[in-house]
Amino acid sequence: MDDDLKQMDRDQLIAEVRRLRQGIRGHRDSTGHDLCWFHPDLWGLLPEGFDPDIAVPPWPKFMRGCIRYRQSLDEQAPAAPVHDREFDG
Repeated sequence: MDDDLKQMDRDQLIAEVRRLRQGIRGHRDSTGHDLCWFHPDLWGLLPEGFDPDIAVPPWPKFMRGCIRYRQSLDEQAPAAPVHDREFDG
């Protein structure tokens, strides 16, 4: 799957690492409502791309997952400031 790396020289590998780090940092640094979104830009950093043909849970199960995710933030980042703004689409 990662055969393209074998064809890269040192400078190309360094550029690839920097590109991937930039994408990871962009995702890591998202905050507020941006934490809950589909992230094709991050997945698009992979050379094989991605198939956006995703399966989506029904609303009640999806919302329970959102609630559980938010609860996990309370557990894992209890000192995080509150982003008390409505989503503005």
